[in-house]
Order: sequence, then C-alpha cells, then structure tokens
Amino acid sequence: MAVLHAWRTARVTPLGELHTPPRMTAVLLRLAVQVVLVASLWHGLYSHTGTTAGLSEDQAVTYAVLAVLASRLRELDQYANRDTVLQHMHFGTIVYWYLRPLPPQRYHALRAVGEQLYGLAWALAGYVVCLAVGVVEPPRSVAVAGVFALSLVLGQLVLYFVMLVLDQLCFWTVRNNAAMLILIFAQNLLSGVYAPLWFFPDWFITMSGFLPFQATLSVPLSLYIGRIPLSDAPQQLAIQAAWVVLLFLFTRFLWRRAARRVISQGG
Repeated sequence: MAVLHAWRTARVTPLGELHTPPRMTAVLLRLAVQVVLVASLWHGLYSHTGTTAGLSEDQAVTYAVLAVLASRLRELDQYANRDTVLQHMHFGTIVYWYLRPLPPQRYHALRAVGEQLYGLAWALAGYVVCLAVGVVEPPRSVAVAGVFALSLVLGQLVLYFVMLVLDQLCFWTVRNNAAMLILIFAQNLLSGVYAPLWFFPDWFITMSGFLPFQATLSVPLSLYIGRIPLSDAPQQLAIQAAWVVLLFLFTRFLWRRAARRVISQGG
C-alpha cells in the first residue's frame, strides 16, 4: 500500500504533462531548437581557434548540449497544474499537506522524484539522438560514464534541496516570485548552464566555489568531457555529498519551523 501511495504521488505532475499533448509538442520543439542553436553557436565560436580555456571544440559543444538536455530534468510546468508551493500557500490548500497521513516533506520529495524521472526520459531521449548524429561525444570510458552518472545524481539532489529552500521560503513570505527569478538566474549562471565556468574570471570561479551551484551541473559535465580528470573525481564527489548532507539538514530544520506557520490565505 505504501508503494502504491508513493507511485500515485510521484506521478502527479508528470500526468499533467502527459494529458496535454500540445504542451509536450511545445517542449519537443523548444528542446530541438535549443540544441541546434547551442551547437551552432559553439561551433561558430571555435571556427577560428583550436583550444580555448582548456576546451576543444568538441568538448565545448558536448558540454553546452548536455547542459541544455540536463535542464529538462527539473523543468516541468507546475504552475499549469496548480502544483507549486506558492500556489498552495495563496489558495490555502497547503493546509491539506498537513492533514494527510503522508508527511508534507515526504509528499514534496516523492513528487520531485516523479518529475525527475519524467525529465530524465526527455533528457535520455535527447542524448541518444544527439549521440547518434554526432552532436555530442560519448564518454571516454566506462569509468567516466559511471562517475558522471553518480555525480549527476548527487548534483540533482543538491538542486532539489536548493529549490526546496526556495519553496519553504513561502511559509515566511507567502509569495516568492522575485526570489524564484533571482535564484533561477543565479543557478544557471553559477552552475555553468549559460557557459562553462572556465570562461569566467578567476575571482568569479573562486566565489562560486563557496556556493552549491557548481555541484549541480558544472561538476558532472566537467567529469563527462574530461575537464576534471578521474583522479580528482573522489574529491568532487565528496564535495557534492557534503552539500547534499548540509542542505538536507537545513531543509529538515525549515520543515519543522514551517509547520508552525501554516495559514490559509485566499481559500
């Protein structure tokens, strides 16, 4: 029974996508356009040079395309399904999270698992197509592929907890639209979505090293393309794991404090 309840919870948001084919078509077109534009951009930037910032043309294109595909892992339209914490707080439905037998923190986590699995299906499909047509390079060895997979899982855990902190902010502010926009920009910039971090000044790289954003995407993709050698992988994985533990403890503390501030506003 517990497994059945977990499955029903995990499929809440993905079902909203699967039951709206036009939305899925839009996602497919947008993803295809992004991949083509990003690949064309980086091929163009390297058309008159061999290696820049320690990256070859193939490495840079692979990194950029994988960053686009990885963005699909957490990019579901929760607003259309009225499934965000912000909306639950505004309409007063957040109170039902505390009336169910399932604790709110477990419900939130299970729902995120479903979203991740759905997003992973999109990312894997895109990766297979890009690999088949030669847009991205395959991993250099089985060991690299294994380390990349482990690092990507840890990175997604870090990202989940970072986004969870933003959701929990609603218990104190009710609305977090501005904070959401700021965090999404910071996440994309400091995790290397817009461009690999090695193209930025040294002070910027040093500053971002004290934040959890690098651990979400930059580290896994750097391991994949060989920018971070396998000999340095244990240290990077340990840093990612440390962020997971710290953020888990912090969000657990916030869940306890949030339960004291549950209100019904607008509903």
